[in-house]
Amino acid sequence: MTQQQQQAEGKIIVLSAPSGTGKSSIIQRLMQHPELRLGFSISATSRKPRGQERDGVEYYFISPDEFARRAANDEFVEWEEVYAGTCYGTLRSEVERVVGAGRNLIMDIDVKGALNVKRCFGDRAIAIFILPPNLEELERRLRGRGTDSEETILKRLAKAEYELSFASQFDCRVINDTLEHAADEVGRLISEFAPTDR
Repeated sequence: MTQQQQQAEGKIIVLSAPSGTGKSSIIQRLMQHPELRLGFSISATSRKPRGQERDGVEYYFISPDEFARRAANDEFVEWEEVYAGTCYGTLRSEVERVVGAGRNLIMDIDVKGALNVKRCFGDRAIAIFILPPNLEELERRLRGRGTDSEETILKRLAKAEYELSFASQFDCRVINDTLEHAADEVGRLISEFAPTDR
């Protein structure tokens, strides 16, 4: 790839956080700022849709067998079995679709996947970890969603403690104390990383 091609392509912004921390809400706010030139990466998952989720909008919903086939064909830049039998990943075609159009790709992926993408793309990627103010607030938010069973909530809280141990390996960390403040801070980090005057 020539230097001119690299300049024409967008950069990669990876957001990761424990479930319920608010990263999806932050991304929704950031997408309303055209000056950031963001294109959202739609992840693929082997789980079934929840609530009003639609295929090709929130996720690409594919069967576990198809997910395994695509992983074996090296069609993902990253993928992870996040929960037993439930995989999430980012298709290479998604990365190429967004950055090839000169947009900055924003990715919402789990901590291991985020670090894998950072290792893969180096200086072309920034990894940002969104932290809850504390685990008690995270539990309150998870319960407030009303979408998960008690067993699932307890699993998510246990996983959150594990995921928080990776925070120090990210380029930047932002505490989501209020959505407005966290979105502003992430927006500032993106503007510094991928300035628009190039």
